[in-house]
Amino acid sequence: MTGCTGREGREAREGHGGWSVRRKDALLTAAVVAIGVADTWLKPSNGLLTGLPTPLVAVVSGLVGCLLWWRRRNPCAVALAVMAGYVVAFTPVSLAVAMYTVGERYRRIRTLVLLGAAGCAAGVVVLWAGPPDWDLRDAGFTFAFILGPLVVGYVVAIRRDLALEARATVEALEREQHLLVERAQVVERARIARELHDVVAHRVGNIVLTAGALNAGHPALDPAVARAAELIRGEGHQALEELREVLGVLTPGRRAGPARTGSPPPDVSRLQALVDHAGRLGRRTTLRVDGHPEALPHPVQRAIHRIVQEGLTNAAKHAPGAEVGVLVQCRVDGVEVWVTNGPPTGSRDGAPPPGGGNGLIGLRERVGLLDGTLSAGPCDGGYRIDAFIPHRATPAAH
Repeated sequence: MTGCTGREGREAREGHGGWSVRRKDALLTAAVVAIGVADTWLKPSNGLLTGLPTPLVAVVSGLVGCLLWWRRRNPCAVALAVMAGYVVAFTPVSLAVAMYTVGERYRRIRTLVLLGAAGCAAGVVVLWAGPPDWDLRDAGFTFAFILGPLVVGYVVAIRRDLALEARATVEALEREQHLLVERAQVVERARIARELHDVVAHRVGNIVLTAGALNAGHPALDPAVARAAELIRGEGHQALEELREVLGVLTPGRRAGPARTGSPPPDVSRLQALVDHAGRLGRRTTLRVDGHPEALPHPVQRAIHRIVQEGLTNAAKHAPGAEVGVLVQCRVDGVEVWVTNGPPTGSRDGAPPPGGGNGLIGLRERVGLLDGTLSAGPCDGGYRIDAFIPHRATPAAH
């Protein structure tokens, strides 16, 4: 017969490990053997062995029940063997279990019909060889006990297959939905990258060119103005390089890398450069580093660099003339970063740069990805950013 499914499909439908299935089969086989032997002792046999000694019939009934141990390996052969045992020693429970297994394991209707017909033939033989006073009720009970488990096993298997197909369909839809979301994210990132390139990069590039032209086109320019123009040009150039790095992260198929000038990626080794740059811009800034943060994972170093950078930028925008203190402290359980500025002591030249607090929001997300915490708020008339990143931090995205 070719209608039986493979072992892999059977194990998938059963959903149990090999040892659990064997143990279940052993328990079922033992129970069927016990029931068959007890039934033989309690009432006379209706099979071909009717009239023979009860112990002999009980032994045959027990042997027929033992055949169920192999019912999963070859349901058809076991069912035919149990039918023969049913004719000889009347083992209805063994035959019911064998027919249920056939219905559960086979899908071809022709195979099920043939096996059902064979079972009915065995039932006719038992009725013919049994007591002569049987009636239609006994015949109906016999055929129902043979065909009922076959139909029930088939229905149970079909429902199980439908449930597996429904589950596979749902999983496929979930995967497709996930792919659609990822595709939408890629498209949105590409759109943001284009906007950044076409708008922000263009504007910053114009600022760099204007500052460079101002310094080069006026040799007799006031030294202070020349230094300011050079600072503007340098800041704009650095902004373009960092923007290029961000575009490499956002653009699909484009590998993010260091800036075109070969500057190293942001880490704790560049904290002093941030402080020195703030000093060149006229901001009083001190840096203190306790421990060895250079041994930390790069995502943590990058987060520290961004925290200090954001703190210095906020102090320059909202507290002109204030002294800024930066402290990076490596502890046993993690690293803590403070950026504190006092109250403003100078006047702001012109309107403050636009900003809506998105820098702190981004920092909280970055630190949160590293299992850390970040708080920011007023402190002694000034402002303070406090972040802690534990040593169990996992690598985070750029």
